[in-house]
Amino acid sequence: MPARFEHARIAVSRATLHCVSAGPADGAPLLLLHGWPQTWFMWRDVMPLLAAAGYRVIAPDLTGLGDSSRPEEGYDKATIARDMAEMMTALGHDRFAVVAHDWGGPVAFFLAVQFAERVRAMAVFDAPVLGDGGPIEHHGRWHFGFHALPGLPEALTAGREDTYLRFFYRFGGASPDAIAEAAQAEYVRAYSQPGAMTAGFNYYRAVPEDIAAATAFRESGQRLAMPLLIYGGDPAARGRGMIAMESWARVASDVRGGTVLNCGHWIPEERPEWVAKQIIAFVGSIP
Repeated sequence: MPARFEHARIAVSRATLHCVSAGPADGAPLLLLHGWPQTWFMWRDVMPLLAAAGYRVIAPDLTGLGDSSRPEEGYDKATIARDMAEMMTALGHDRFAVVAHDWGGPVAFFLAVQFAERVRAMAVFDAPVLGDGGPIEHHGRWHFGFHALPGLPEALTAGREDTYLRFFYRFGGASPDAIAEAAQAEYVRAYSQPGAMTAGFNYYRAVPEDIAAATAFRESGQRLAMPLLIYGGDPAARGRGMIAMESWARVASDVRGGTVLNCGHWIPEERPEWVAKQIIAFVGSIP
């Protein structure tokens, strides 16, 4: 029987978060964190496979994105991570594993930094750690600078959300149809809501704060201790390749993973069965 998706709105201190859950209520909890310009819906094909394996899967819309509410400030990833931790507490999950993609990766990093005792393990797909001490802090993606500009991205994309967002969906994967049309339409719906594009751009505007906080952690001599599984997409298909794993290896002690060949940036949507298989094997190996 296909997994049943359970939608809920969870109030945390500064926002109301839309989250979708699946799997047995007593299953080991997995927190799935999406990126930009996506929502919880990017995990739709992964969640049933994890639920069928006995996990309780929780996929929120990150603060400000999707159908979650949009605070005016607090888009640095340490603050977003606290929102996620508060949501998991409200749902009754004290300790959990984290699976992340894109902006979900930096949020996962700060979850692990701030709540190390709660995070069992993490699997991160095609997302480096900003402030990892590597040669290029955000690895050369042009839109980081554009999205950080005050006001201009909103002015140029207002009423053109469909055109702008579909550019990323078409060119971020190994093929133009790496993200299904129905999913693209759902993401465009979500980001066409009032304030949604600004909230997304605010994730980029907070990058200097993210870099400063991660740099402080790294320079303190601390390292993440929980096991990490890190995969980058194929650089030939616009993935980050080994940059992702090398980035996390600068801030953590137990890192494994590699590159997913013939797969672009949208790994969970391009290879959902493979992603679920890796997560099940990895998390299942953690005591």
